[in-house]
Amino acid sequence: MKRAREMKAKSAVVAKTTEYEFMGPVGAVLMVFGLPVTVYYLYFACQPRSCTVLNLAVIPTDVTSYIDKDATLVVLGWFVFQSALYMLPVGRQAQGLPLKSGKRLTYRINAFFAMIVSFITFGFAVYYKYMSTFLYDKYLHLATAAMIFALMLSVFLYIKAKLGPQSALCDRGNSGYFFYDFFMGHELNPRIGSFDLKFFCELRPGLIGWVLLNFGMVAKVCITEGKPSAGIILVSVFQAWYVIDGLWHEECILTTMDIVHDGFGFMLAFGDLVWVPFTYSLQTRYLVDHPLDLSYISIAAIIAIKLAGYAIFRGSNSQKDCFRRNPHDPKLQHLKSISTDSGSRLLISGWWGMVRHPNYFGDILMSIAWSLPCGFSSVLPWFYPIYFTILLIHREQRDSHQCQKKYGKDWTRYCQIVKYRIFPYIY
Repeated sequence: MKRAREMKAKSAVVAKTTEYEFMGPVGAVLMVFGLPVTVYYLYFACQPRSCTVLNLAVIPTDVTSYIDKDATLVVLGWFVFQSALYMLPVGRQAQGLPLKSGKRLTYRINAFFAMIVSFITFGFAVYYKYMSTFLYDKYLHLATAAMIFALMLSVFLYIKAKLGPQSALCDRGNSGYFFYDFFMGHELNPRIGSFDLKFFCELRPGLIGWVLLNFGMVAKVCITEGKPSAGIILVSVFQAWYVIDGLWHEECILTTMDIVHDGFGFMLAFGDLVWVPFTYSLQTRYLVDHPLDLSYISIAAIIAIKLAGYAIFRGSNSQKDCFRRNPHDPKLQHLKSISTDSGSRLLISGWWGMVRHPNYFGDILMSIAWSLPCGFSSVLPWFYPIYFTILLIHREQRDSHQCQKKYGKDWTRYCQIVKYRIFPYIY
């Protein structure tokens, strides 16, 4: 009995982080300060008069240019509103993948419901002329309020992890260096009761907020110009479609790296609540002031690229999620896979026989379709596909490293069969 207790206690101890990502503690410091600077840079570089890499607008130094009571209340109210929708007993419950302890966490699946309610609420706000131009006019104030909130949330998460059980920590953010653990996330699945903070932030406030920011840009154009351009409509519809699809398939996120392996700290908190809504909406903000006339042929070509990217992205993600949950599902019996010593199987046919991450390839194609309506007169509206391609290449390398550790020679054999990482016949 005593030995069993000792073994259980030992298994509950999370190993110290020995392999660093993002250039280790120094890189974490640079990211904590560099990410907010990048958000501000994109705002001041892309203004109504010009949108160029080197020609920054005059940067104000007074506090009121960044902090506004109404914008702060909107950001806080938005988080509270989304939290209330998340906690409603609407939608079914799903279980995540087994943790190292063997335990499986339960999650409430109702993000699509939250999105519908949010869209209706926003529609009423625009109808009663509260949000007609507010999101465009207060964009900088909203971004600043979101940054402050993300920082405060990250501090809370770090303190919570320090006060919580050691077994709840994340082995990727347990180095002992404050900035590194603060950035990577010290706790794997921080919860307050049944409220899972990481799962909640991953899809709801930032993603839905991103779509509403886009709608706010369209509303601004309708008020000032009377008619939105084809470009801003295309981008808004494409990105709304992307988010709607993600929320409809909410359960699929339970098998992703963010949920399964990454802790919840500044990296994900800032990314979810600030980076996604306030950098991914750059194209629509650009098109408010720099509309571009598109020919019917151009529109058709852009839509074709979007559809191709979506088909690859959704088809491969659904295939992966289904296979991870039940490799013996009758729908997957036509697919080939190889067994590993760990007991898992790796797909080597279908979408996953073409490249190791076909979902990344589809994602990049869609990101290109989002920037094409902005034309080529400025590189800044292309920030998203450029950054996103770099991010996914880095993410693939992180994933490959983890898989090599987990599967060993079986991963080497898999890589010999599926040779390309993201881009067929290129990389």
